[in-house]
Amino acid sequence: MATREQGKTGSGQSEGSSTIRLPADAYPVGLLPPTFEADYVAGVMAPFLLSSEFTGETPSLPMIDLALSKEKAVPPQLWGMLYKGWTPNPDEEGRSVFMQGYEGRGPNNERKKIYMSATSPDLIDTKYRGKIQRFYERFLADDHAGKPMMQNYFDNYFDLYWDLHVGATGDEIPAEVRQFSAGFNAVLGFWFPTSEEVRQAYVQARNTREALKAWLDVRVQAIIDGKTANADRTFVYYWLKNGGLGENFRRIDIIFECFHNFLALSQWGNTVYNVAAKLEPAHGDPNVRAWFEKTMNNGPDQSDGSPFTPLDRFTMELFRVISPNAGSLSVLQRRRALLGSEFSGIVTPHPAANMSPLHWTNPTEFDPDRYKTAPTSVDNDEARSREVGLARCPFSKEPFPVKDGRKVEMTNSAFGAVYSEIDGVAHPVVDTAGYAPFGFGYRRCAGEHLTVEFTKEFLRAVWKDKISFVKLDLEHPGKVPVNPGTVLNDDIAFRRAN
Repeated sequence: MATREQGKTGSGQSEGSSTIRLPADAYPVGLLPPTFEADYVAGVMAPFLLSSEFTGETPSLPMIDLALSKEKAVPPQLWGMLYKGWTPNPDEEGRSVFMQGYEGRGPNNERKKIYMSATSPDLIDTKYRGKIQRFYERFLADDHAGKPMMQNYFDNYFDLYWDLHVGATGDEIPAEVRQFSAGFNAVLGFWFPTSEEVRQAYVQARNTREALKAWLDVRVQAIIDGKTANADRTFVYYWLKNGGLGENFRRIDIIFECFHNFLALSQWGNTVYNVAAKLEPAHGDPNVRAWFEKTMNNGPDQSDGSPFTPLDRFTMELFRVISPNAGSLSVLQRRRALLGSEFSGIVTPHPAANMSPLHWTNPTEFDPDRYKTAPTSVDNDEARSREVGLARCPFSKEPFPVKDGRKVEMTNSAFGAVYSEIDGVAHPVVDTAGYAPFGFGYRRCAGEHLTVEFTKEFLRAVWKDKISFVKLDLEHPGKVPVNPGTVLNDDIAFRRAN
């Protein structure tokens, strides 16, 4: 069994070492390549091989029960990329709302509401949209037409990622930060730590993580000190203002969220590829293409009495049928275990809910108009709870007024889904178990609005510039990691009309 040794500091005090050493007779002789370091075997391979993951039930309500906890609900082989040691240390090194149980987030899911105060629709419209549009100008530039597009996507994505978080682009992003970004993304996509590719990427991420954290600390301080130009166009600015550096969003948590978000926002690349695949004339979906033309020709952003515009509805339906995030991972409360005791996780599936005939009369059809009448987070209140047979709201509807000067409150539905009210106007999300690409209830993706708008800008650019897509016949297409456990063939290119 691996033992964790304590190292001595010069002052005579001991501190936890990040080195795990195995006795000579404990090495997995003949099982793993000899190039796999002992630290990697003990800190990544052993937890991975001893862990279990199961598929859970498809919810009938848009809610995950609190018994399925989000507390440290992370595949155990990933901890070494997030923390100095090989196990989680959130109290001293920071934590993310995405890996914290409801009971630890402050009153009425406060940590989630603070996070989402930085991704509300008004900020997307006024502070972030220009950054997203400039990303697509680079990504869809003439020089890249006709070439496999996904590697080019990531060549530009990391600049957008850090620009949104801390206002850094180009040469402002150190080489070590880019190396961490690429390594982290590769580990997520290729996933299995038994492969040499993942081991090398993992080592790259660990070797550059401390430099990344130091750089982020400097960037956060610059925003605090008012030394960052246009700081109010970054997530960190709003986390600082609305969290107040309090217990429910500490400085170390802000830094941690900045790089943990590689996991949270990883679905963007997968979405771009699959939207392009749907629109590709020869191999795509003709019904999706027909709806796209209809949507864009008839006022995509017009108000037609629905809570969502036609382009909103088209984009939401793309997410329902593509489902780039396959499920919500929770920790099982173990009663008894023999083998596989390292980690037991359960996935509440998104595709099964999206396509369930329990929730839609036409689940297999591509039909954006389904969201004209779908229940929203505004509709799901105390009365709705009683209507479905509950005695009360499972989650108390409590507003969180932001502290950054805007007239914005973050509130939630009866089932826990957080949404914003801006200048007294609600900006809801569809709140039914049949719309699950962003999860359920209090566990819903905190970047949902931003992700939908990111995809809408892609669709607008495709329409405006008359871009089409073509599936390339490549003998050996590049392999591009885009999501946890998802590696795409880089075999789609875009073309511009002559």
